[in-house]
Amino acid sequence: MYQDHDHTRALAAPRLPRRTFLGAAAGMLAAPRLVLGGGEGAGRWRMKLSASTIEFMSLPVEEAIERIAELGFEAVDVWSAHAGCPHLDDVANRLGAEGLVDCCKQHGVALYALSVYKGGFPKYAELIGKSGGGVAIRGAAKACPPSELATRMKAMLEELKPEVELAEEHNATIALENHGGNILNSLDGLKAFLDLNTSPRLGIALAPYHLQAARISVPEAIRTVGPSLLFFYAWQHYPGLKQLPGHGPTDFKPWLAALAEVEYGGYVNPFMHGEPPPEKMAKALAKSRQYLIDCYDKIA
Repeated sequence: MYQDHDHTRALAAPRLPRRTFLGAAAGMLAAPRLVLGGGEGAGRWRMKLSASTIEFMSLPVEEAIERIAELGFEAVDVWSAHAGCPHLDDVANRLGAEGLVDCCKQHGVALYALSVYKGGFPKYAELIGKSGGGVAIRGAAKACPPSELATRMKAMLEELKPEVELAEEHNATIALENHGGNILNSLDGLKAFLDLNTSPRLGIALAPYHLQAARISVPEAIRTVGPSLLFFYAWQHYPGLKQLPGHGPTDFKPWLAALAEVEYGGYVNPFMHGEPPPEKMAKALAKSRQYLIDCYDKIA
């Protein structure tokens, strides 16, 4: 862990009972919450914003983190080699965990998550541990017929046990994403996971892009996942820059209201694939950030 502006930004996950842990882990892993917008009242849910380094995948990881910090985001999600993103492997091979943490400290952002879709959690578990622990985001098993859901979910959770043990060893939590065509991309799938998962080291990374594609209510999914939500992509199912908040037509206020209702403790992460050049990406993310702040002001 490291300290910045007299606040401790700990990436380590405390050992708590399952529901308590999953409800608090994201907030405990993250930077202190910033007050965004006006009308902040006692007990009001506070939105925190992060961004993913893959949005600047053509830049070295240090420059990607710098861009994210300059845009006013509070935390970063560092990506492995999906679509050729070099960042996490560059950290592993060159920068090291200490260099990554120092870079985040230098730019005043928290290291919130590592996306390990390409390469897998075991490859990066030690790096996560040496960075202080944290959230590792990965995919889940393939979708299946409803009649097989419980059986397949039990099998997936059994297969994940070695990774859960690694997460315990390296003070990490694993967030499973509901990618299109996987077992979590339905309300029944999410409910089955919640019913059958017994590990405080497993939670959900919710991607509305895939929920919208399957015609699933995003607010309902948020309320279903509740305290097991460890990562939230602010990401809508439209092409190009319209994937981003404030660019496509989706009204994000109901999504933020649902996050407030479940007292989501992690970051809201505007996201897209098919990243434009860095300058265009920076302008697009700046617009998304301001849009989310405006939405947050209106849900009070």
